[in-house]
Amino acid sequence: MTSLAASAAAAAAAEVTHLTQRDAAEIDEQLMGPLGFSVDQLMELAGLSVAAAVAEVYKLSEHTRVLIICGPGNNGGDGLVAARHLYHIGYRPSVCYPKRTPKPLYSGLVTQLESLSIPFIHAEDLPYDLSREFDIIIDAMFGFSFHGTPRPPFDDLIQRLVSLSVIGNSDKRPAIISVDIPSGWHVEEGDVNGGGIKPDMLVSLTAPKLCAKKFTGPHHFLGGRFVPPPILNKYGLKLPPYPGTSMCVRIGKAPSVDISSLRENYISPELLESQVMPDPFDQFLRWFDEAVTAALREPNAMALTTVNKEGKPSSRMVLLKGVDKQGFVWYTNYGSHKAHDLSENPNAALLFYWNEMNRQIIVTLNYDWVSTTLMHPVIFIHEGTCSLIPKPEYWGGYRLTPRFFEFWQGQQSRLHDR
Repeated sequence: MTSLAASAAAAAAAEVTHLTQRDAAEIDEQLMGPLGFSVDQLMELAGLSVAAAVAEVYKLSEHTRVLIICGPGNNGGDGLVAARHLYHIGYRPSVCYPKRTPKPLYSGLVTQLESLSIPFIHAEDLPYDLSREFDIIIDAMFGFSFHGTPRPPFDDLIQRLVSLSVIGNSDKRPAIISVDIPSGWHVEEGDVNGGGIKPDMLVSLTAPKLCAKKFTGPHHFLGGRFVPPPILNKYGLKLPPYPGTSMCVRIGKAPSVDISSLRENYISPELLESQVMPDPFDQFLRWFDEAVTAALREPNAMALTTVNKEGKPSSRMVLLKGVDKQGFVWYTNYGSHKAHDLSENPNAALLFYWNEMNRQIIVTLNYDWVSTTLMHPVIFIHEGTCSLIPKPEYWGGYRLTPRFFEFWQGQQSRLHDR
């Protein structure tokens, strides 16, 4: 039976417009005609979208080596642009570009990649077992305008991706990402014979093509945040909003997740006892300063755990507002749940977690009430008049006096220094 979540995801996917081959071609003509876009602009936006989608799903720590297989047309150009962006993000791309186009646009893209020392690999020189050499393979061979049957060497390259995609355990093979449509699929009918590429990710561009309805992989993204209102209105397109500043947005069903397999392979400097400062306060301040210097979001955010008189714990996030060798200071309403806990049981704990640095610090402590707070009267200005609003009596601070510090630094294979 289809789950409620799967039904909701299918309904959400159905609301996104899927284009016929004719409409896709007409939209490109409109963009590059009266709407003033150039081919290289659209290619740049498409390649950036592909790189952004890859980076969102496939973490650098586990998927570094990328092979981009580029065809002779615009789809191949999208792949060349994606290679450049992936390089600057931190991946190690290699490019297979068997049928180079002499047009200046494509020659320029090749020159850009060569200036970055990105290797170009001839199709005949690709390793027999792509799984040993690459973590990700990007299929940028043929787009929606391709007709006919793929010729050598693309027929063989497509079959190699088909062979990879039928390997049962995706952890044992490279992830396959197709740009706009999987190469070899019919742009409207999809994988007609059932023997085509089965990519793990499809990055549709402008709007998904009809064949995308047949895509069954876990990751479907829409890229190309550039469709102007005249196109939306003329073709009645329904496209999802792009989050924040992202160049891609996930569409279609949400991926199924094996929670037990979720893990990061931390890459961090060692934390050795010989390197730790003798005073734990000094060590804390060193790490805190490094978190601030790294421009982490709210480095002073900390999980505060309190325990009531019945021994029941509770946790919540608060902000550190002061620290010295007398303790950690934070502020709250003295009538709050956490304040009641501390009045009944002075034992508490703090957890600082800095995900981007693979670090956490646990501090167990007792509390002291801070009688003098940093809360001064507030000046309130309204319609040209000023008035002072005194600090409420119920608002104040706590100083938590540490008894124990634990410094944790993540390492590879989920090991850690502690």
